[in-house]
Amino acid sequence: MIYAQTTQQDSCSSNTTLASLDSRLLFDTSSLNCYPIWTSEDFILRYSQAGPSLWNFVLSTPNTNSYIGMGFSPNGGMVGSSAVVGWVARDGTTNMKRYFLGGQTPSQVLVDQGDLQIIGNTSTIFTDSARIYMAFQLVTNQPRQQLVYSVGDNSNPPPSTPSYRLVQHRNKIAIRLNYVSGQGSRTKAPYSNLKRGHGILNMIGWGMLLPIGIMVARHMKHLDPLWFYLHFGIQSLGFVLGLAGVIAGIVLDNRINAKVGKHKGLGATILSLGFLQVSAAFLRPSIDAKSRKYWNLYHYGVGSVIILLAFVNIFYGIHLAKNNTWNAIYGSFLGLYFIITVILELKRLRKK
Repeated sequence: MIYAQTTQQDSCSSNTTLASLDSRLLFDTSSLNCYPIWTSEDFILRYSQAGPSLWNFVLSTPNTNSYIGMGFSPNGGMVGSSAVVGWVARDGTTNMKRYFLGGQTPSQVLVDQGDLQIIGNTSTIFTDSARIYMAFQLVTNQPRQQLVYSVGDNSNPPPSTPSYRLVQHRNKIAIRLNYVSGQGSRTKAPYSNLKRGHGILNMIGWGMLLPIGIMVARHMKHLDPLWFYLHFGIQSLGFVLGLAGVIAGIVLDNRINAKVGKHKGLGATILSLGFLQVSAAFLRPSIDAKSRKYWNLYHYGVGSVIILLAFVNIFYGIHLAKNNTWNAIYGSFLGLYFIITVILELKRLRKK
C-alpha cells in the first residue's frame, strides 16, 4: 500500500516522527528505544521487548530505490545470518521477505528461509517522506546481538517474482547491539585478521619479493657474487611468505568454505610451480655443464610464469575482497616496478 509523502524527516532526537506514523504501524510503538545504527547510510533502528518472547523492531532508512536488509547473525558475518529484507518495487508497491544468507552468491541467498519467527499480521513496510519504514515483530527470548545491515545497488532492479532473488549489495555493516543499554559498536567480519594475513603475505611474497628477485638476477650480474646471494635470499623469503599466505588461505577456506574455485586453483598452481623452482635450485648444474643453458631456460621460464600468475591471482583476490585500498597499493607497486624495468632494459640495450 502506498501512502502520501510528507516533508517530515526522521531522527532519534524527535519523538514526533514515529508518533505521526502510529496509524500505519500494526503494533504498539510508544516505548521503542532508538539508535542511529548506521550513520553513513542514515539507518535508524527502533526496538523494544513487547513480551516474554516478543520483540518489536522498526528500521527506518532513506528510500534509495533498492532493497534494505537487517540480519541477525550467529557470528557477526553475513553468511549464516537470517534476515528481513524490504524494498519498493518499480511500480511503487512495497514488499518484505525473510531470507537465509547461506553464502556469498545470489543463488545461496534463500527466500522464505532462516530461523526468524516473524509475526506476519503485524509486519508492515511503507514509505514516508522519502524514507522506508520496515516494521516487524520477532518471536524470541533474546534477539541475537550481532546484527548485519545492507543496502542494495539501485542500478539493479529490486527482487521480483517468482524467485525474489537478491543481487549484490552496494554497502554493508556489522553492529553488535546491547539491547539493555541501547548502545552499539561496529564489529569486524569473522576471520577478518586471517583474511588480511592471507592477502598481505601473498601480496608481499609472490607479488613483490619474487619480481624484485628476478630483477636482481637480470640486472645485477656485474656484481658477482653479490647478485646471486641477493637473488637467492629474496626469492627464498618470498617463497616462505607466499607459502605462509597459502597456508592461511587453506585454513580460511576450511572455516568459511568460500566459493572461489578460480582463486584457489591459481593459488595451487603457483605453489606447485614454486616447489618446482625450489627443487630445481638444488639440482642446478655447474656453470660449465652442457645442460646448464637448458636449466637456465627452464628456471627463467617457470619463474616468469609464476610471476604472471601471481599478478593475476593477487588482483583477482583483491577483487573478491572488494578492497580498493589494496588495489591502489598493489597497482602503484606494479606501476613503479614496470617503470624501473623499462629503464633498466633500455640501459641494457644501450650497453649491447
